[in-house]
Amino acid sequence: MTTKIGVCNLCEAICGLQITIKGTEVTGIRGNHDDPLSRGHVCPKGVALADVYADPDRLRSPVKKVNGEFVETSWEDAFNIVADSLARIAKAHGRDAIAFYLGNPNAHSLGALTHGPQLLKAVGSKNVYSATSVDQLPQQLIATLMFGHQFLVPIPDIDRTQYFLIFGGNPMASNGSLMTVPDFPQRARDLRARGAKMVVFDPRRTETAAIADEHVPVRPGTDAYLLLAMLHVVFADDLVSAPTWIDDLSPVADLVARFTPERAEQVSGVSAATIRRITHEYAAAEGAAAYGRLGVSVQEFGLVCHWAIHVLNIVTGNLDREGGVMLTKPAIDVVGRGVVGRGGHGRYVSRVRGLPESGRELPVATLTDEIVTPGEGQIKALVTVAGNPVLSTPGGQHLEQALDHLDFQVAIDIYVNETTRHAEVILPPTTALERDHYDLIFHVLAVRNTARFTPAVFPKPVNARHDWEISRELILRLERRLGIKRSLKDRLRISLSPTRMVAGLLRAHGSGVTLAKLRKRPSGIDLGPMTPQLPGRLQTKDKRVRLLPDLIASDVRRLDQLPHASADGLLLIGRRHKQDCNSWMHNSPRLTKGRPRHQLLMHPEDLSARGRREGQLVRVSSRVGSVSVEVQSSSDMMPGVVSLPHGYGHANTGQTHAAQVAGVSINDLTDPELLDVSGNAALNGVPVEVEAA
Repeated sequence: MTTKIGVCNLCEAICGLQITIKGTEVTGIRGNHDDPLSRGHVCPKGVALADVYADPDRLRSPVKKVNGEFVETSWEDAFNIVADSLARIAKAHGRDAIAFYLGNPNAHSLGALTHGPQLLKAVGSKNVYSATSVDQLPQQLIATLMFGHQFLVPIPDIDRTQYFLIFGGNPMASNGSLMTVPDFPQRARDLRARGAKMVVFDPRRTETAAIADEHVPVRPGTDAYLLLAMLHVVFADDLVSAPTWIDDLSPVADLVARFTPERAEQVSGVSAATIRRITHEYAAAEGAAAYGRLGVSVQEFGLVCHWAIHVLNIVTGNLDREGGVMLTKPAIDVVGRGVVGRGGHGRYVSRVRGLPESGRELPVATLTDEIVTPGEGQIKALVTVAGNPVLSTPGGQHLEQALDHLDFQVAIDIYVNETTRHAEVILPPTTALERDHYDLIFHVLAVRNTARFTPAVFPKPVNARHDWEISRELILRLERRLGIKRSLKDRLRISLSPTRMVAGLLRAHGSGVTLAKLRKRPSGIDLGPMTPQLPGRLQTKDKRVRLLPDLIASDVRRLDQLPHASADGLLLIGRRHKQDCNSWMHNSPRLTKGRPRHQLLMHPEDLSARGRREGQLVRVSSRVGSVSVEVQSSSDMMPGVVSLPHGYGHANTGQTHAAQVAGVSINDLTDPELLDVSGNAALNGVPVEVEAA
């Protein structure tokens, strides 16, 4: 029996692990108490890494479709099929005829981060889509617009804050993107022990709301009114305490003048008195942090919400302040060194709907349109990398139908899922326990500065390929077929392994942390708490915060002119559970056992008003589709709001256990036409009807 140090890179928490192995078998996984960031914490998903590694249903060799069925083939054959097909389509229809969809796991794989962008660059298509535009695009875009870089995101100093405001986040169940905060349960207990206060705004009494000092229900899709009203109170009641290096606040004060707490009460359901009280408490605290997550990202005014949260932190003096929101100082500064692009918006638009790009990606809500609409630039081939957009993007059933219009589809994935089953070729990479790891992204977003390199727990099997090796091979073969001339720098970049790249980046950044030091201390190195870094760390040309971007000003004015939505009818929201990991971990019996989590949650009053009973099968219908699912009564729901979990609805795949898990896809109900100005899908607040199935 051997114990090795590992890491769970399934989500943003990046928890350190102690993994016991015997030969090629995992015999146990537990949290690593020596890890300076996660401190011994591990959730059920971390333990289930062993299930993914040992899963008999995952692919270990390439497969190709023969007479409608997948059969194993050699890597040489698979690479040639893919390269020949993509080159043929590029020559016949142009490179924009090849589309990419990048799933969430790409952000958690070192090899995907180092070599994946080079594959996109080699193909040169504008049709790039990812899970970002169904998740966190407003957060990344507002960071670009205000601070000059999409990953220059102020992080709540949760270990020292005295007042923690959460809008639409549930870190007790799901670690939030753009805030890496492992061991949240203990951090919440520590917060309470030092006399600090936590307030959660959410339509559902979530696991986080249940342990908060105060839970304030808010009608889905109305958080912008609430946040603008809080800013109104800050200015109207003279609670402003902004840093001296912040520009004139008067344009912001003028913009929010009409958004009174009384107006917000009419729309959101949050009383004006509550809005005023919490705003005053927040402004008076000695170090306060406001944070918004998925619930405010995936709505029509998600960008406005995240802007307002940043401004609330700024005008109350809580930006770059101990206990407020601060910037990290990682050992590899991908922001300051330009390792990751700054982001941007509107440099080009989609062909069919004219939707603007953000960060060189188009909104995934328009992927179906680009596949099925004839004309110059129509998508003819799709490459999915660790993604399942049929279950993960709005109007998923329509996307699945659209896949039949493609000339060619290839997936880099370890599973046959609802999307990859339509592919002609699937190229399976190694799993997390078989590859080295350093978190290039999430150390930049962590609540404490740390660095950690974890070598692979198991050696790469003889016939296996890492994801970066797959990307490299496809790049080389496409270059030959398309006559691509690469620069010396680019050739060097794809020739190096991710581990050698990390070593070089650590040396170049001069933090004093080296790969050799990290190898000697695999649990990680503690670099200390966040410290003030502004305005010097800003990535804007003049080192000033862009307090009121034009895109925000115009969208707030649009919001101001909208008629108040009717409070009649039901609004659908999603939810996450700590045992779920988006759409791809349901093949683990360990994670799906126990009480079912697939049901539609509905407030008892709403259930009674429709003559329905708990446990009944109901039909949930939206503008774009309908599903039949079991209903569960829950007083945790705000009246008028219903909830379905994300990532369910498995069928007709090679995942034996997942196919037996009950539930439906919420994205058979979400509407591709409902978008934030950033291009992010508005998945929350979808009008639905619930009736007998």
